[in-house]
Amino acid sequence: KGKPEFKTLTKYMSGSMDMHHLALFMDKTFNGRLSEEKVRKLRDKWDGNLVLKGLSTVEDAKKSIEIGLDGIIVSNHGGRQLDAGPSTISKGIEILNACKGQTTIMMDSGIREGSDIACTLAAGMDFTFMGRSFMYSVGALGQNGGHHAMNMIKKQLQQVMEQVCCEKPQDLPNHLSKIKNLW
Repeated sequence: KGKPEFKTLTKYMSGSMDMHHLALFMDKTFNGRLSEEKVRKLRDKWDGNLVLKGLSTVEDAKKSIEIGLDGIIVSNHGGRQLDAGPSTISKGIEILNACKGQTTIMMDSGIREGSDIACTLAAGMDFTFMGRSFMYSVGALGQNGGHHAMNMIKKQLQQVMEQVCCEKPQDLPNHLSKIKNLW
């Protein structure tokens, strides 16, 4: 399907900017840790829903609630930068125990198949995200790969739910309630 591109950044790139220059631009633009002050400024300027991805501590989750964010996404960014860090689900459960009901808590990272979705929802997450399963499927099969991955993942989740006699994904915590003890 052609050369990989960052479509969302195209409007910021001059016509002569290649991937190397894009990397330099991203390093300059997105360098440093996202601070509480920066997030507060965003919240003050943005009236819409604002969700912060990449949290992995209870302290950061509580700060995001205090700032008035509409949700958080617990993530270790797929372990790309630090694969020896704690698992996302273990940090997510800590955050759930401290913050459940105060904001929408979602999870990304380490989720590859339907049974991972079931475990994540059973742990108490409000929603889950996936990336690699789709990326690899699309890489192998083109546009049809995304559909293929979605069908497989839906079937896997359905099989887990059938095995534990669960009718709706929202009920998974009642059917896999001991899942939190695994982490």
